[in-house]
Amino acid sequence: MRVIGLMSGTSYDAIDAGAADLGLVGDSLVLKPLGLVSEAYDEELREALTDALPPGTTSLAEVCRLDTRIGQAFAAAAVRADRELCGGRAELVASHGQTVYHWAEEGQVHGTLQLGQPGWIAEATGLPVVADFRPRDIAAGGQGAPLVSLVDLLWLRGRPGAPVALNLGGIANLTSPDGTAFDTGPGCALIDAAARGFSGGRLAYDVDGALAGRGTVHEPLLHRLLEEPYYALPAPKTTGKELFHLGHLMDALSGFVTLPAEDVVATLTMLTAHTVADAVRAVGATEVIASGGGTLNPVLMTMLGQRLPGVALRTSDELGLASAAKEAYAFAVLGFLTAHGLPGTEPSATGARHARVLGSITPGREGLRLPPPVGERPVRLVLE
Repeated sequence: MRVIGLMSGTSYDAIDAGAADLGLVGDSLVLKPLGLVSEAYDEELREALTDALPPGTTSLAEVCRLDTRIGQAFAAAAVRADRELCGGRAELVASHGQTVYHWAEEGQVHGTLQLGQPGWIAEATGLPVVADFRPRDIAAGGQGAPLVSLVDLLWLRGRPGAPVALNLGGIANLTSPDGTAFDTGPGCALIDAAARGFSGGRLAYDVDGALAGRGTVHEPLLHRLLEEPYYALPAPKTTGKELFHLGHLMDALSGFVTLPAEDVVATLTMLTAHTVADAVRAVGATEVIASGGGTLNPVLMTMLGQRLPGVALRTSDELGLASAAKEAYAFAVLGFLTAHGLPGTEPSATGARHARVLGSITPGREGLRLPPPVGERPVRLVLE
């Protein structure tokens, strides 16, 4: 089955559309990557999304407008991916949507909201669309994230040692071989917020780690940031920009003399490296396989490597899975599993009571024609 996976993470800089040929061979799921296209949000939509996200306030009218406009943007990305990567022969679209709120309190998740109305995608492509992946896991008592943990477990099964998969997006998360998966805390969220705030909006992120590279870690600020109670919560746990936003940083800066922007960004970069490294050591990892936008920040990767002596640090690209496309491919896999009636969660990763088939399906132009259900979920993911 040829599937397009759509993903926009907590950095909301672009919509990634990854296409893959997926098929079941014995107890393996075989994935043949077909490539990735990315569509940046237009500036007006990105600004509207920024204004609506915590700690900002919004209205139901604005939520409706965002749901529609994000859905249209996802639809355009899917149409392009079908044309450029699939030769017009895609059979299914799996859309994660854009997370705008993750309702977590004291370690428990009560709800989550992803915008990007799938009806626009189905209408534009003519294809069935699987969307709204996270709520079913939450209804079953899980965190609703990180959902890519199942794909990580299938992919890394049988690899020697104790490898962990690390995603350095706006929020960082990892998956260990025993099925433990959780958000470690901010990946690039606070770094991005500081870069944007200090530059008056000119910078969306710390390009190539240039700000951090010119700065010096301010140890008192780092210690204050590390006092955040989230870090001490047991796994499974998830978080988001509801907690790690510019206001969080400004509260931490309160009482300090004015610090150079470069020092603040260097400190936030060390915060990410510190909290990720603590999590990696806690699960006894011997190897870290990283993906996500944070892998393009050389200062962050250097700091992380320095805090993990004796632990191999490499990117998923080195194992044949493009870092930039990994999450889009992961949702293509989850959509494929849903279409075949197979669970898309691992209870040990999300804390759910049971593994569940995820998502809601919007029929395509020809109605809903799903493949016959499959009895057993594959036990490994093989790249072709």
